[in-house]
Amino acid sequence: MPFVIGNETFEKLGTIGTSSNLLVYLTTVYHMNSITATNVVNVFNGTCNFGTLAGAFLCDTYLGRYKTLGIASVSSFLGMLMLTLTAGFTKLHPPECSSQPSLRCIGASPWQLGFLFAAFLFLVIGASGIRPCNLAFGADQFNPNTDSGRREINSFFNWYYFTFTFAMMLSLTVIVYVQSNMSWVIGLGIPAFMMFLSCFFFFVGTRLYVKVLPDGSPFTSLVQTLVVAFKKRKLQLPEQPWCSLFNHFNPDSMNSKLQYTDELRFLNKAAVITPEDTISPDGSAANPWKLRSVQQVEEIKCVIRVIPIWFSGIIYYIILALLQTYPVFQSLQSDRRLSTGKFKIPAASYNVFTMLTVTLWIPIYDRIIVPFLRRITGKEEGITMLQRVGFGILLGALTMVVAGLVEDHRRTLAVTRPALGVVTQKGSISSMSGYWLVPYLVLAGISEAFAVIGEIEFFYKQFPENMRSFATAFLFSGFALSSYITSLLISVVHKVTRVGVNGNWLAEDLNKGRLDYFYYMVAGIQVVNLGYFLICAKCYKYKKVESNDKDVAMEKIDHKNHVV
Repeated sequence: MPFVIGNETFEKLGTIGTSSNLLVYLTTVYHMNSITATNVVNVFNGTCNFGTLAGAFLCDTYLGRYKTLGIASVSSFLGMLMLTLTAGFTKLHPPECSSQPSLRCIGASPWQLGFLFAAFLFLVIGASGIRPCNLAFGADQFNPNTDSGRREINSFFNWYYFTFTFAMMLSLTVIVYVQSNMSWVIGLGIPAFMMFLSCFFFFVGTRLYVKVLPDGSPFTSLVQTLVVAFKKRKLQLPEQPWCSLFNHFNPDSMNSKLQYTDELRFLNKAAVITPEDTISPDGSAANPWKLRSVQQVEEIKCVIRVIPIWFSGIIYYIILALLQTYPVFQSLQSDRRLSTGKFKIPAASYNVFTMLTVTLWIPIYDRIIVPFLRRITGKEEGITMLQRVGFGILLGALTMVVAGLVEDHRRTLAVTRPALGVVTQKGSISSMSGYWLVPYLVLAGISEAFAVIGEIEFFYKQFPENMRSFATAFLFSGFALSSYITSLLISVVHKVTRVGVNGNWLAEDLNKGRLDYFYYMVAGIQVVNLGYFLICAKCYKYKKVESNDKDVAMEKIDHKNHVV
């Protein structure tokens, strides 16, 4: 575990340290305007997350988690190294802007952009392999069929999330400060070195790892079930399908045995036995393209049932995508001085309040709120996973309303009372303290702790066990689509809205735009999304698991060992 946790920690320090201040890097070093830079960051984040589907497929089908993580880690290191070179060599980035505001900044050449995007490509390959596999690879090191193994897995999940929040906070403070106030070369070089240490830790522990070999693509099984159900669509289901359908279960399967359900009944026809169907000596179907078992039918139902919930998550993630970009622009045009001194808080560092809130809220929720709710609801987890997600979406809508009010206050002060008369290329600096951003960032952290962590647990528990890598990729693909939708939404709003003669809601100078209107619009979208989610949650039925012979045997062994 020291090698796995070390790999996790340094990998996150590297990737988060590189991406957390990327927006500022593109606008200050590559001289991109705010809309272009925002869209580049959204597309980059979206591609990283969407690529996890390909990473999960290659992992589960051909490579296995160990090889996938090894290749992806090296690719991430190469991408960070190339990004560091863009800051270190003057020929790889545009020249600095002239101190005279009347002179136009020179943009990047096609060759410079090509090298930059090549670095992004290596980072995308790395993220596509690391994100769907690292959590599952760590869990592979424990035996889930023993009490000690289950306790250790829970401990690993705690350490895993701790490394994420620790890396995020360190990146948003120390690394961002070095990048913004000292040197981009050093600030990007530190994450690259951290990624090198991540690769080192990962490969040093090679001989100690439990390496689960790929078990074939679960997608093939899903497709087979759909094909057989379509072929047998005209057949009638028996009167008692739970005891008449083909119900073979492989005792060596890593999946739990699922109970028969009446939902999506058209899929149950795939398990109807006809005279043409033959059974192998081991009890399985001789031809999986002609007959499927109840277990295999229920597995695809698990995937289909979570899709409506997943769609709701995509809309919710718009909030998270916006909070990675526009609070940075707001802070750049706010008073970022620490007290009355000359030290300025880096613009990208304000997002640390969101992560700090998540870090502090989790133990409060787990130790105080859950026991309190448990006494009220009688549920072990206090509230269900979907109730937790729904409350997070509600807080997300409230976050956007508060963000709009703060932006209206910032803009009013910027127009009437600019801070010390300071004017930058972006516009005048508001006398509003950057600390006014903290309330809605804290509220966003609480919302994220409910919605995102609830969805992580939801996907992890509701997917079949052999699709855990895909379950993680499913979550990240939602982030990806949300990034693309956010980018499209920003572009549309930028083109169709008007403020004054030449401005719009998302103007380059926020003082000439109406970012608060945009926040209110997103809040309205979230209210509609909450209504859709409540309908889906009311109709959803959680996965039901039967205890099979293997589980019973393992429980007896565990009990015997416990007694001894």
